[in-house]
Amino acid sequence: MEPFTPQLVYIEPQALDYPLGRELKEKFEKMGIEIRETTSHNQVRNIPGDNELQQYRNAKSTLVVGLRRTLKFDTSKPSAEYAIPLATGCMGHCHYCYLQTTLGSKPYIRTYVNLDEIFAQAQKYMDERAPEMTRFEAACTSDIVGLDHLTHSLKKTIEFIGESEFGLLRFVTKYHHVDHLLDAKHNGRTRFRFSVNSRYVIKNFEPGTSTFDERLEAARKVAGAGYALGFIVAPIYMHEGWEEGYEELFQRLGEALKGVNTNGLTFELIQHRFTKPAKNVIMKRYPKTKLEMDEEKRKYKWGRYGIGKYVYPTDEAKNLEETIREYARTYFPESEVQYFT
Repeated sequence: MEPFTPQLVYIEPQALDYPLGRELKEKFEKMGIEIRETTSHNQVRNIPGDNELQQYRNAKSTLVVGLRRTLKFDTSKPSAEYAIPLATGCMGHCHYCYLQTTLGSKPYIRTYVNLDEIFAQAQKYMDERAPEMTRFEAACTSDIVGLDHLTHSLKKTIEFIGESEFGLLRFVTKYHHVDHLLDAKHNGRTRFRFSVNSRYVIKNFEPGTSTFDERLEAARKVAGAGYALGFIVAPIYMHEGWEEGYEELFQRLGEALKGVNTNGLTFELIQHRFTKPAKNVIMKRYPKTKLEMDEEKRKYKWGRYGIGKYVYPTDEAKNLEETIREYARTYFPESEVQYFT
């Protein structure tokens, strides 16, 4: 698939006080993209569309260039201590995505240009925890790789962490546009993870993302560039024939990574879950989705901020975990499964 190109760009005036803001304005002008001014992303109005569904789809191709004003980083357990905020929103259309409710009525993409301030805050967190390592997750609220060919914010972050003494960086992506990241001076401090899934899940629930084969080709590239490599199998979804579907996934991974240095390879396993608000939004935005969200078939689990989620019942979740862990052991015996949640 082609790299993401916004159809409409909003720029906050203060963003032009920063080199990246000015660079992006000039870049989008040369690309002939419509640019509008907004005092704040909260003031973004008049996204084109005759109805809410059209406006949602158009918002997914709208980019807001602005500042990250809140410099207190969120936690990012279990994958990292902190989420480093480089962008918010995603150009993909994954039906199950938790960002459906996180972003609510503002599904447009935002990129932050005050990188030096963000890096200074990250350094404070590292200093506070030293000599312990501090892990930063760069893809909590976006698929940062899908945007970075335009901004290079992630590349700058990789090199910032690469020069640190007590920092580590992690991020995950469903996109294969990684060529500009291959020469980044990461110094072994970045783990590059790809989100993978069964054919059924990718075909039915992940429109607007790179194909499985494109992701695997990119994984070979980043492993060749010396990055630590990982895969997130998420969401693990109990579709008809899921056992065979997920075994085939690991078979294809094994074939694709032949000849690649997979020392230190990691897997993270996340079962499918949803909240009631997410279900309502998903059904509105993807009315023909095949995604199963029957509360009667799930177990209710309390979540952060008092918002509960529906996960698979205990026995089914145990079956999922044991099955996928066994596939990882069989096809990648030297790998580490970091967690199942």
